[in-house]
Amino acid sequence: MGSLLAALGSWLLARQAGGEWLVRIEDLDPPREVPGASDLQLATLAAFGLEPDQPPVRQSDRHALYRDALDRLLAAGHAFPCSCTRSDLTTQGGIHRQCVATVPRPHPAFRLRVHDAGLTSFEDGLQGEVRQDVASEVGDFVLLRADGYWAYQLAVVVDDAAQGITDVVRGADLLDSTPRQILLQRALDLPTPRYLHLPLVLDADGRKLSKSSAALPVDPADPLPALRLCWALLGQDQAPLRGANSPDALLRCALAHFDGSRLPARLHFHEAATTTGSTDPE
Repeated sequence: MGSLLAALGSWLLARQAGGEWLVRIEDLDPPREVPGASDLQLATLAAFGLEPDQPPVRQSDRHALYRDALDRLLAAGHAFPCSCTRSDLTTQGGIHRQCVATVPRPHPAFRLRVHDAGLTSFEDGLQGEVRQDVASEVGDFVLLRADGYWAYQLAVVVDDAAQGITDVVRGADLLDSTPRQILLQRALDLPTPRYLHLPLVLDADGRKLSKSSAALPVDPADPLPALRLCWALLGQDQAPLRGANSPDALLRCALAHFDGSRLPARLHFHEAATTTGSTDPE
């Protein structure tokens, strides 16, 4: 449900702005991937009427771009190899400010050199001003892991620039990643897009729904109940959608009546589900 909420919210914002809606498959961690999952996700989006305006980009096809970016950072002195393990950094609260490893790794990780430059801030389109001292709160963060896999932060920054992304709309669980990405954009001399972080769908105990026992998959065979619930979770007036009897009809009606000023910065799934009456949360 949380993924569908982010998809619908970003689709509405892109369409209202007269822009394109793009989807990216961020498949950077092969050991954790479920075979066929990304294809199923795209098929599910299509069943809900949410199809991207360009073929989805798969990060697993873009290693050369990430390597080029890392080489540029290394040449400029913005990145460095690091043999520190998590256990090495335990005494520093897990935050890397200097290398403390006593034994070099044959295949080190690579980190961005984060200077003590004070706060990095940006204005989020929904959450307002966000400020973070990346040096003290995060430290020198990983760009390429010791196991050879690319870190999310580097890959998304490279891809956002390569795809000409002007607006990033995603869940608020990635809000605190944004200052790191802004530092990377500056180091690589890349533009910074506008950001809008939609609220997470939480259960009655305030936990992210995807981590909760209440997390049920949406049903692509019966998309209307979930679409109506997401519309309600996005703070929108439910009355205009009552006559829509197909995903395409519902989306056309939703776009005509979408009011971005009503987007909530935070929400609770159980509260919205109660207000939608008999709407099936599946």
